[in-house]
Amino acid sequence: MAVLQKIVIQDFRNIQLQELAFSPNINCISGGNGEGKTNLLDAIWYLSMTKSAFSSSDRFNFRYGTTAFALSGTYDMPGAPPSRFSIRVSDGGQKLVKRDDKPYTRIADHIGVLPIVMVSPADIAMVSESGEERRKFVNSVLSQMDRAYLSDVQQYNRYLLQRNKLLKAGVLDESLLGTFDERLAALAQPIYARRNSFCDSLLPIVQQYYREISGGREQVGIEYRSDLSAGDLLETLRARREKDRIFRFTTAGVQRDDFLFTMDGHPIRRCGSQGQQKSFLVALKFAQYEVMKAACGCPPVMLLDDLFDKLDMGRVSNLLRMVADKEFGQIFLTDSNKVRTESIVDTLTSDRSYFETAGGVFTARQ
Repeated sequence: MAVLQKIVIQDFRNIQLQELAFSPNINCISGGNGEGKTNLLDAIWYLSMTKSAFSSSDRFNFRYGTTAFALSGTYDMPGAPPSRFSIRVSDGGQKLVKRDDKPYTRIADHIGVLPIVMVSPADIAMVSESGEERRKFVNSVLSQMDRAYLSDVQQYNRYLLQRNKLLKAGVLDESLLGTFDERLAALAQPIYARRNSFCDSLLPIVQQYYREISGGREQVGIEYRSDLSAGDLLETLRARREKDRIFRFTTAGVQRDDFLFTMDGHPIRRCGSQGQQKSFLVALKFAQYEVMKAACGCPPVMLLDDLFDKLDMGRVSNLLRMVADKEFGQIFLTDSNKVRTESIVDTLTSDRSYFETAGGVFTARQ
């Protein structure tokens, strides 16, 4: 598995300059709200995914008053010597990603090299907000496991953008629209098939984890909804062309896919309590971990941000017993209550590291 030995962070969020060495097992970060715990986890996420888990724009990642930030991490790599990965982002959108000081030809080639999973309070957006949040989750997982999938999604989005520009401009070129329809349909089919297969493999694992966390009190489900369920996208696009002209955007395709999360057959966003929704999202991310572990051949790094929030002590106990019983890789865990964290983690393993943060400054503790 890829294990983060050391990280160097410069001018990222509220972190001016930090160099930290980690345990290959469990790393616990404590501190008050707004002190930098989540920013450290986001820096680790950025090294894997080349973007923030929380900000769509890099301008929010620069430390106040700076115009660039830099991250580097030294990793033990499975079956290979350790490697150093670095990312530098400058104001204006310049981003340079390197492995052992050699720049990647394409940034996308880095995705999946350092598999990673994050559980965060921000995950609630997958329950409470639009299908875009759920598609982003599925794309994030599949892109780490399947480089062809990532390429297909990127190409699909480029053609979709061009087709929508034509529609918005009122262009009535039937031949050109037909060409875009054919290219979108050819790319949509493997995207649909991969998403469908992913949901099929994910669902039973989510259900098992949810039973372990909740004590089997409810039955959860995931339903994949797509325009392609009704047939070939090419025919659908042709049938909807007049509608697309009226609305001036593409009204069918995998960009509209959604994933309905249910509890006892009802949408979880409507019938689930905060604790039930959090339990489902934790189960979903742990299932993601299992699927990625099988696909990548090694366990991903696991980031657990404020894991105990909105969970009663029964669910917390079940969750921690589950973590202790299963073979997880490197874990980073944040909690504002360091006494609670230490009392729990010390019973799980002696191979752990503790850090405390204040104002973006991290101090290692015994």
